[in-house]
Parts: sequence; structure tokens; C-alpha cells
Amino acid sequence: MKTRFTEAFGVELPLMQGGMQWVGRAELVAAVANAGALGCITALTQPTPEDLSKEIARCRELTDRPFGVNLTFLPAIDPPPYMEYAQAIVDAGVKVVETAGNNPARFLELFKPAGVKTIHKATTVRHALKAQALGVDAVSIDGFDCAGHPGEDDVPGLVLIPAAADALETILIASGGIADGRGLVAALALGADAANMGTRFMCTAESPVHEAIKRHLVDADERGTVHILRSFRNTSRVARNAVSERVVAIEAEGGAFEDVRELVAGARGRRVYEDGDPDAGIWTAGLSQALIHDVPTCAELVERIVTEADALIGERLGPIAAG
Repeated sequence: MKTRFTEAFGVELPLMQGGMQWVGRAELVAAVANAGALGCITALTQPTPEDLSKEIARCRELTDRPFGVNLTFLPAIDPPPYMEYAQAIVDAGVKVVETAGNNPARFLELFKPAGVKTIHKATTVRHALKAQALGVDAVSIDGFDCAGHPGEDDVPGLVLIPAAADALETILIASGGIADGRGLVAALALGADAANMGTRFMCTAESPVHEAIKRHLVDADERGTVHILRSFRNTSRVARNAVSERVVAIEAEGGAFEDVRELVAGARGRRVYEDGDPDAGIWTAGLSQALIHDVPTCAELVERIVTEADALIGERLGPIAAG
């Protein structure tokens, strides 16, 4: 399955596993890479840039195939040393970075001379165009279905992906709501060069997430997520649980961010993945959880997706076109 994405990033298949906080670790990323797709270590899962360097080295012990690193940079009262993380990526010789959260211009000044290709995550066509103008090598466009931050415009992928494809010249990756071969074919048909999956890869054997959380995803349906922080224009799609519903209620009552700060703390979300209690804190999940029915290895999942995609094109769409 050759596309502009596979040719540019040196992978076999037009599939990507993007950054996921507390989830994008070496064992998952290497398994995705060994299956022929592009996996990304999540930089800020690692406590320091030095720890990120060690995680990159650990991933190289598990795969000899290309992989990337996600670096998400957001405004914060006490921000992490983003540029030090970026320098660690360059020093480690990683050649693909997924950026997200804000304007990547200052990071491109470091990455481009080092020969690092940048995929920038955007939630709107206008932001995708800005990233293209800055010189990124690809744009990952996140539709309303995605886990995490979908932006504030509420545009679903069925419209956002082709709108971005019409507007952009750079490589386009579709993200949000994709979990199987049908999603991959749809993404390609809408004009994307590849499909990105987060929640689906989170629910695999190699994912460093507690088995109880994986079973929760298997049992969940399309109603099992909720948007929080909408009143602060920092919308995030997360799993529906006691904590997220409390946050929504506080927002509905006109509460301030200070009223929800402790509820949305990242440390609580980390405990969800480590301890297996889905109500321990806020954790991200996409609408694609409705399409997850098992916990395969990454190799099994990727092979299934490609087989489904081939069958869909040949057995379903082929006769329609021939008729």
C-alpha cells in the first residue's frame, strides 16, 4: 500500500500511531514499527529529556524500523523544557517528529537543519495551512471524533478531511474515529495519504496500559466519551466516568478552572493506566472505542486492517465501480 506517506517516512503501510500521554512508550512504538506502520514515542511521558534519550535507545533495541517522537507543547504556568526535549530528539538521530499543541516554527528551526521530518497535528484547515506555510513535511488533521483535543470548531472528519485535502499540497494524515480497514479506506478515499490511530493502538497487547482499561475500551460504545473544559476553550474528549461527569457538571454551573484543577490533574490520569481503575481520573478515549472488540497484538491488528481494506476495495467497491 504505497502512498506519499509511506514513501516520505520509509514505512510499508499508510498507518500511524500518534502520541498518547503515558501510553506512547517503546514497547508499543516498536511493535507498531515492526508491523510496518509508523509509531511515535510520546516525549513528555518521559520525566526529563535524558529519560527520553534512554527511551529512544530502548525502542531501537526492539526494532530496526523507522519510528518517530511526539512533542506536544502547550502554554503552561511551569512548562517543561520543550527545547531540551527537541534537542534530545535531534541528538538521538530520530528523523520523524510529530508536533502538536501550538505553532511549531521555533522547533522547525532546529529540526530542519538536522534532517528531521515534521508531522504537525492540526484541528482546522486554517491551522493546517499555516503549518504548511511554515514548511512542515506533513499535516495530521484531527476530526471531531478524536480522543484528546479536537479543537473548538466541532467539524467531523467526513467534512474536515476532504476540506483539508482540497486546500493542502503537503502530505495529509487523517486522524479521529479510525479503528479498522473501513476507516483506512475511507481516509484514503477522502483524500488523505495515511490514517492515524490512537485509541485502537492503546487497546493492543503491547500497549503499556492496565488490562482492566483495555477491557473497558472493548466493552464501551460510542456514548462512552464526553467533552470537558469546553467553557475554557480547551476542549478535550475523554472517557465518560465519575470524574469527567463531575467536571462537566462544575462547568455547567459556571465554575472556574480552579474548581476543576485537581480533578483534571495528569497524575490522576496516569493512575488510571497503571492501576486499572477507570474512575481514578481523567483519561482520553476517542469515539472509535465503539469499533474495538478485542485486544490483538499490533501485528495482528495491522494485518487485519490491511486485509479488511484490500477486501473492501476489491469485493465491495470493485463490483460497484464495474457495474
